[in-house]
Amino acid sequence: MVTSNIFHCRKNSWPPEEYISRHTLQLFDFDSAGPPKQAWRRRLNSHADLLKEFSITFKEAIKMVRLGIRLWSYVREEASHGRKAPIDPFTRESCKPSASQGVPLGGMGSGSISRGFRGEFRQWQIVPGTCDPSPVMANQFSIFISRDGGNKKYASVLAPGQHEGLGKASDEGISSWDWKLNGQHSTYHALFPRAWTIYDGEPDPDLKVSCRQISPFIPHNYKDTSLPTAVFVYTLVNTGKERAKVSLLLTWANSIGGVSHLSGDHVNEPFIGEDGVSGVLLHHKTGKGNPPVTFAIAACETQNVNVTVLPCFGLAEGRSVTAREMWSKMTQDGQFDRENFNCGPSMPSSLGETLCAAVSASAWVEPHGKCTIAFSLAWSSPKIKFLKGSSYHRRYTKFYGTSERAALNLAHDALTNYKRWEEEIEKWQSPILNDERLPEWYKFTLFNELYFLVAGGTVWIDSSLPPTKAKNDQDLPIEVESVDVKVTEAKVNHKHITVSEHSTISGCNGSTGVGLKNNGDSAIPPNKGSSNHLSHHFKWQDQLDDSDDVGRFLYLEGVEYIMWCTYDVHFYASFALLELFPKIELNIQRDFAKAVLSEDGRKVKFLAEGNYGIRKVRGAVPHDLGTHDPWNEMNAYNIHDTSKWKDLNPKFVLQVYRDFAATGDLSFGVDVWPAVRTAMEYMEQFDRDDDGLIENDGFPDQTYDTWTVHGVSAYCGCLWLAALQAAAAMAEQIGDKFFAETCKTKFCTAKSAFEEKLWNGSYFNYDSGSSSNSKSIQADQLAGQWYTASSGLAPLFDEFKTRSALQKIYDFNVMKVKGGRMGAVNGMHPNGKVDETCMQSREIWTGVTYAVAANMILAGMEKEAFTTAEGIFTAGWSEEGFGYWFQTPEAWTIDGHFRSLIYMRPLAIWGMQWALSIPKAILEAPKINMMDRILISPATFSLSLTGNGVRKIANKAKCFGNSVMQSELEAVAGLLGNAVSVSIPVGRGAKMWPPNMKDGNNPSKDMGYS
Repeated sequence: MVTSNIFHCRKNSWPPEEYISRHTLQLFDFDSAGPPKQAWRRRLNSHADLLKEFSITFKEAIKMVRLGIRLWSYVREEASHGRKAPIDPFTRESCKPSASQGVPLGGMGSGSISRGFRGEFRQWQIVPGTCDPSPVMANQFSIFISRDGGNKKYASVLAPGQHEGLGKASDEGISSWDWKLNGQHSTYHALFPRAWTIYDGEPDPDLKVSCRQISPFIPHNYKDTSLPTAVFVYTLVNTGKERAKVSLLLTWANSIGGVSHLSGDHVNEPFIGEDGVSGVLLHHKTGKGNPPVTFAIAACETQNVNVTVLPCFGLAEGRSVTAREMWSKMTQDGQFDRENFNCGPSMPSSLGETLCAAVSASAWVEPHGKCTIAFSLAWSSPKIKFLKGSSYHRRYTKFYGTSERAALNLAHDALTNYKRWEEEIEKWQSPILNDERLPEWYKFTLFNELYFLVAGGTVWIDSSLPPTKAKNDQDLPIEVESVDVKVTEAKVNHKHITVSEHSTISGCNGSTGVGLKNNGDSAIPPNKGSSNHLSHHFKWQDQLDDSDDVGRFLYLEGVEYIMWCTYDVHFYASFALLELFPKIELNIQRDFAKAVLSEDGRKVKFLAEGNYGIRKVRGAVPHDLGTHDPWNEMNAYNIHDTSKWKDLNPKFVLQVYRDFAATGDLSFGVDVWPAVRTAMEYMEQFDRDDDGLIENDGFPDQTYDTWTVHGVSAYCGCLWLAALQAAAAMAEQIGDKFFAETCKTKFCTAKSAFEEKLWNGSYFNYDSGSSSNSKSIQADQLAGQWYTASSGLAPLFDEFKTRSALQKIYDFNVMKVKGGRMGAVNGMHPNGKVDETCMQSREIWTGVTYAVAANMILAGMEKEAFTTAEGIFTAGWSEEGFGYWFQTPEAWTIDGHFRSLIYMRPLAIWGMQWALSIPKAILEAPKINMMDRILISPATFSLSLTGNGVRKIANKAKCFGNSVMQSELEAVAGLLGNAVSVSIPVGRGAKMWPPNMKDGNNPSKDMGYS
């Protein structure tokens, strides 16, 4: 909980008065025109320095040379098929990354466009999995001012003129425009999902201009947050003695970034809509078979505001109107001809030609008067097509239909609804912004890190039904023998459960056609004789009630690591989704739960060692949901065989329990319980000395995938202890008492072994091996304790050990690196030197630092927590830092060189907010005493029930392991109370797991393990 101790930490002061005069602030003190008290700020004349990318040392290069050769070969092979490899360190963008980013535009999952703090539109992610960082410089806002009967005129693009790509002013393109804004008196203020740009007397000294950028990112609003649109509200204040005619201009190129504007066949079309909304539609024909996109740029005409358009102009000679001629027309008249609305669709653009459009909104502003002009931008790309053939409709099509022309309605509704959006945004943010206990930097950084949920390549589809699939020669199905499958059904509605049985003939690969063994997939044909048929015992995503159906959601690990929903990273980032969009978070967990029970037997070459394995092993949590065919072809990551990673399965169990406890959603708990139990049972194979602990295997078998681990490790071992506790707690609440007892017993043994092997008196050693870094201080050593505390479970260790380890991390990993102004370095030797065993041990991971800070808050170490996290702000977001705002990387080195910009893990800052205000549901969740073990008869485990209304349940199905069927049975029994009688024999010679894991019933043997 938050205490007054937070006052003692350094507090950055970012008042708007340091950037804008008090007089100007007072002029904008109405209708949200002025910037908020807490915001990230920059002057527009700030230089956007190029960022410095990391490099590996010679020693690291020698170790990785074989991997590098295999990876290079794989990248080339993927390119030969027209695909981009998920990890490609060899290809460099032509636009070098710079400190120029700002708040992105639009809601979640419908494609995004970022807008730099100086006004440029950049970072184009309209096509899933692709990102073009280059700004399209024709996309600009400009202003034209006329006073004193036209004798005093001002005209300028509302962006500083120091941009690459601007040619000579004598040409016919955008270089002929007036780029007169200096930016010295203009400032940018960011508080995601809004941003303010204040022009304090530029270019007209007597005109104050505020531009407010608004996107519909609204927690718990699953409709508006899906919309691909943004609004720009200009507030004009005339401080002069003369009446002023002010015209604002929005110009837009028919482009989705890069050189797409040159591909030809693009068409522009003017429109007049309802409620005074008018503008231009820009129909873009995408390349490489991607679905088309339509943009809408619009403004709202009112009694005082006149809207005109120029549907087409070009950037070179050849079009009837050039950019130079368009600018001259605006300078002279301040508007376009009304007849332009009657033009109809333009002729398609030619190959190599850039087609642009413009919308002008003009108004008279009286002396000392005020005026508001609103523009909107929308884009409609209703269909998503992944490279290997699967196609889906985006979430917003549920409300706007599947036509590209929905852009018109999106632009209209944005202009009519933005005030309501702002009210909801302010209601959400105000409690945190007004909390005087919190440091100023933390308040706005907390919100600004959410940029990733828009700019992180998010995809949000409408339907949970199977995708439409375009077959091709590169993607042939694998034949799987049809088997007789008996499926138990149960429908949970929080009040009663019905259980029935049916048989069907189905291949274990289901209907995906790509070789997945979806044990429990909806591929099983419906039973025509059952009106309440469910295709699986559990109500998966595609059987959710319509009110709960919020579609399916994907987001990238990062724009450089193109893998959807990378799970070991989602472990850190998921607090943001759980806090703000819990239904999306639960659906992601459902997707992974379903994946746990799936298998994909296709061979994959793992690049680290050059060995082969299968793509997805049943029982193992996948690393990711895929790249080129998500949900259907998982595990795009192929550096290591992640079925042997030790952190993924415990992370799944921990996240599921946290979400289950936080939401109190019993239906969700029943849905995912078979996968939770299977995931835990799968890990048994990694306990090779029967001490209850899993052991690492001498390679980087966890999220730190270049950092080798030997034996028991602090990171994975702690996660395992926490997972045992979470599984026991969930089992008790679901009704699987036997499994709860099993986890409790194993926990007691494992905890003792963990402390004996790793505790050295002040912290837990990195691992139990004998390498040079085995005694290193790992910043992330208590990740499991972080989750147990965040989920309301009992501490894994006594308070002394937890606080001692965190204090050691603070004193060494944090404070010994630039005085705590960089974050927490991953590894530190006990002699105070950075662990340089590998690239990742010497890196500072932004998301891990936030997670460590959250752990400190939960341990009552608020001062240390905020000092630790402030290092990320100082190095990444402050003016004295390295320029990583709105593109927070996965990591930087102690000299500030980045690795992997725009990365998922920094969303872990919401883990800090979770720790500061743990939900009531967590605090009131049933507690479990891991030392209070239940004694179970060695012969049987039974519940005395009647068989009323319950049919016989199959005890075996070939696509399901016995362990899954048993857990399903026990889950139903537990939820029914005294309604069913179950008797389960317990065999002899078992270790700690139930008998179904032994001998012939061991599902791990079916997966190729002994």
